[in-house]
Amino acid sequence: MDEQELASSAQVVDVQFRPGQKVYYFDPQGLNLRPGDHVIIDTARGPEYGICTSANHRVLNRDLAAPLRPVLRLATPRDEQIAADNRNKEKRACDICNQRIRELGLDMQLVSAECAFDGSKLLFFFTADERVDFRELVKNLAGIFHTRIELRQIGVRDKAKMVGGLGICGRPFCCASFLEDFQPVSIKMAKTQNLSLNPTKISGTCGRLMCCLKYEQDAYEDLLRTSPKAESLVDTPDGRGTVVELDLLRQRVRVRMEAQPETVNTYANTDIAVLRNGKAKKNDPPIPADLAPISGAGKRAKPTEAEQEAVHLEPIRFRYSTDTIAEAYDQEEPKEEDSARRPRRKRRAKPEQEAAPQAPAGEAPEAERKDAAEAGEKAERKPRRRPNFRRKKPRPGPAAE
Repeated sequence: MDEQELASSAQVVDVQFRPGQKVYYFDPQGLNLRPGDHVIIDTARGPEYGICTSANHRVLNRDLAAPLRPVLRLATPRDEQIAADNRNKEKRACDICNQRIRELGLDMQLVSAECAFDGSKLLFFFTADERVDFRELVKNLAGIFHTRIELRQIGVRDKAKMVGGLGICGRPFCCASFLEDFQPVSIKMAKTQNLSLNPTKISGTCGRLMCCLKYEQDAYEDLLRTSPKAESLVDTPDGRGTVVELDLLRQRVRVRMEAQPETVNTYANTDIAVLRNGKAKKNDPPIPADLAPISGAGKRAKPTEAEQEAVHLEPIRFRYSTDTIAEAYDQEEPKEEDSARRPRRKRRAKPEQEAAPQAPAGEAPEAERKDAAEAGEKAERKPRRRPNFRRKKPRPGPAAE
């Protein structure tokens, strides 16, 4: 490391609480430790017993999780005896707890038990499908061990991280060795990486999707951006064809030739030109048959003389051209003259009404007086009520004796 890196780094030592579990960084506090040394370290739960997995070394500050806990001291023979007694106490606690769970009929599975180094607390980890009422269990355990009892429900991934083991790759579980937290993993990652969707092949010991699917996801997404999709129409040195298979890691594709459908060739992504990316859709414009940037040396085939002669274009009439407007006006004028020469039909004259004799001034005509009298009579009459046919007819009464 140079001087700048030394200034932005800290001296640490790697400590493991139990064999096969995750390794944590601690401040050696000036102690020169070696792999295999037993130490007493300061944690959030108080002093704990641990094992060094590496000697003192420097790590950049950005890779450290604050605050950095210190190493209190090297383990003494007394500390070794306390640690051994705590391990025996944990085994006995697991047996008793499993027995009490069966007696109470609780639907839970005990994973492990951990005893604090100073014996102030006994912590039990369990898994369950649903919420469990373990208040009676806590009372029984507290009466037996006479210390503080704590039960904590964990998931199946946390169980695998705590118990540890070997994966299908032959190495220890990633979650139990170096992973700090669980990253979300989806089935889409397996599809992107062209893996088998068989659950037994892409699932870990915990029954969930393997955490290692996340490691190469970013690389596959970058490779997909530079590769054509399946069923894309491409042009190759041997002619046009359709992509039937992708090899993302090698950046190659297998193409079924358009001229010879039974022939499938393999080409590098740099040796093909994509004419249509993905499967054709209904609204996509048709691709010209002579478009071949690679097999046609970048030029389209020129049409033959016979094809040129066979093409006949009809003359186009421009709607707003002054010449066409004038011609159209000349053609429309005879039509107007013909329509003017045609004789128009005569409309029938309405019969003239006979003029009524005018009455002398001051006297109303006799017809008007009759109309006024009839109008007054109608106003005096009451409106006639419409008959209601829905009314029920009265039932005939009992016959008189």
